[in-house]
Amino acid sequence: MDNKQIYKATLCFSIRRVLWDLLALLVWAGVMALGFFIAEKAADKGLIGLAIGGVIGLIALVFFLRWLSYKYKAGQIAMMTKGITEGELPQDVMGEGQKIVKERFATVAAFFAVTRVIKAIFNQLGRGISAAGRAIGGDTGGTAGDVVSSVIQVIVSYLCDCCLGWVFYRKDVKATKATCEGAVLFFKHGKTFFKNMGRVFGMGLATLAVIGGAFAGIFYLIASRFPAVFDRLYVELAESSTKMPEWLNSPTILMIAASVIGGLIVWAFFHSLFIRPFVLVGVLRNYIQSGINDIPTEESFAVLDGKSEKFKKLHQEAA
Repeated sequence: MDNKQIYKATLCFSIRRVLWDLLALLVWAGVMALGFFIAEKAADKGLIGLAIGGVIGLIALVFFLRWLSYKYKAGQIAMMTKGITEGELPQDVMGEGQKIVKERFATVAAFFAVTRVIKAIFNQLGRGISAAGRAIGGDTGGTAGDVVSSVIQVIVSYLCDCCLGWVFYRKDVKATKATCEGAVLFFKHGKTFFKNMGRVFGMGLATLAVIGGAFAGIFYLIASRFPAVFDRLYVELAESSTKMPEWLNSPTILMIAASVIGGLIVWAFFHSLFIRPFVLVGVLRNYIQSGINDIPTEESFAVLDGKSEKFKKLHQEAA
């Protein structure tokens, strides 16, 4: 199967996540609106009620999204891996993906225990590049190291997903050992993954301009029909103890800022659910293929033991 076929076959996970995410966002918005109206009627403090409702809704949203990641995102990665390594996918892609996830990670807690370690290892390796740059070239080297580290942070989420894909592929070994192997693959075959940065950044910027820009314009047209809302909100922000940025000096600027933020949120939503999986298939294929051609050994683990305490601890657990 080529990348496009795998993407289309696993798109059902993204569509299911969209439906659930929309429901979650509607509930969150409802909780915020409820907080605003209750506080506005009770004490004329609508902004405070809006903030309280937002925090309560966000806490519930985080727990809900964790469950979605376990059920759908992990299932999508599992089936992408299967399509890449076996060249075919079953008819019931959704059911098979959820089955594989449950077989590999019996509980949500087990799944997130592994993903937390994966992120910690890659983040620590990224910080190590900055430190090495400073040690070699002082401030200049540190700046160069920071730039490289920032780039790594952009694709670290892709690497985490690729490492998770490797954990699904290595189903005959413990998840902890497979996680160690996944981290080693990045270290040994870094050049392979850096070749994908053009695709990652290019698709991200293009979709940001098209999707984010279009929805920012739509939100502004809608917001401009309710100027009184932003007049009131601006006054409440000005009277609150929170110090506003100097550039936020009028209700119109507040309206534009809110529209841009709305556009960014919509872009992030569509990018993560539809664009990112398309890019991920190609990155994952390169990652998995490099591992199949050169499965990491204990000697490879030893090299990373001295570069990441997180990796060393996981290596000891896997032994």
